[in-house]
Amino acid sequence: MPFDAINPPQFPTPIAPYSAAAKAGNTVYVSGVLALGEGGIVLHVGDAAAQTRAVLETIETTLEAAGATMADIAFNHIFLKDLADYAAFNTVYAEYFPGPKPARYCIKTELVKPDCLVEIASIAHLA
Repeated sequence: MPFDAINPPQFPTPIAPYSAAAKAGNTVYVSGVLALGEGGIVLHVGDAAAQTRAVLETIETTLEAAGATMADIAFNHIFLKDLADYAAFNTVYAEYFPGPKPARYCIKTELVKPDCLVEIASIAHLA
């Protein structure tokens, strides 16, 4: 099945060869999102809550460009650099999913940029 690449024009140039999302049929696959600004500069260094908010705002904008919303997310892949940030992450995360919660997993791992604390990739399904 062919897919449409989704790259909101207001986003900075990606740091690698990928699209912000791919829409295939009624499914939107959002690439792993980090709290990055123009030129790949890490935003909110040392603040997992602020990075989580930046990541989720980016996901929300990406989904809107694909005709979806945060409520359409069925699954999130979550990567944290340090599990000590788990509570701060969840506090912000819960704000973005006030209704039924998507399925998810959370893995502790190194991320592509040392100052990044949070990465999320999402799968959304449109009605």
